Amino acid sequence: MPKHGKAYREVAALVDRTKLYDPAEAVELVKKTARAKFDETVELAVRLGVDPKRSDQQVRGAVVLPHGTGKTAKVLVFAKGEKAREAEAAGADYVGDEDLISKVAEGWIDFDVVVATPDMMGQVGRLGKILGPKGLMPNPKTGTVTFDVEKAVKEIKAGKIEYRTDKAGNVHVPIGKVSFDSQKLLENFLTVIDALKRAKPAAAKGQYFRSVTLSSTMGPGIRVNAAKL
Repeated sequence: MPKHGKAYREVAALVDRTKLYDPAEAVELVKKTARAKFDETVELAVRLGVDPKRSDQQVRGAVVLPHGTGKTAKVLVFAKGEKAREAEAAGADYVGDEDLISKVAEGWIDFDVVVATPDMMGQVGRLGKILGPKGLMPNPKTGTVTFDVEKAVKEIKAGKIEYRTDKAGNVHVPIGKVSFDSQKLLENFLTVIDALKRAKPAAAKGQYFRSVTLSSTMGPGIRVNAAKL
């Protein structure tokens, strides 16, 4: 079993593992326990009371963080004609149709988010084995299959993130950088929590928020009081 270094043990000692922190307290503690030499990402992990194996209990969607993630995503848009020009004007990094599909099919994946107009999905579908495992396949539920490419690109550039449950019912998303002030991190945190609340499946029974944890990239996990949410 790997042992943590002295620096990690020092910051971990600041966290009471038996305590459930209020959201504002947890955000402050995340900033205090981030000691890396780079600007660490603040990550939110939520275990939901759902059974992802059942189609009526899957949780998936997207939300625009009011203060962004601290990273500007590279956006690829599959579109033709006027919609391609709209995507370029909105700030998309890569725009194209068949030529771009062929490039991705050959293994090129230098982008973070993929948007496609509905009329392109028949061709984009053949990239499923490449984009699917990486979570990059366009999906109407996250607003990445749309004719309103201008809105989609601008929202992604402004800090739109996607969330979805994994096989164990967990959701992992970034909510900013430790360099953000506490209020901005808290507002981003609450925005994601609110989105997850609204996405609660009708079929989900019992406690919905099973556990909520905040951490920085290299820091210890800080448990948040789900009852406060």
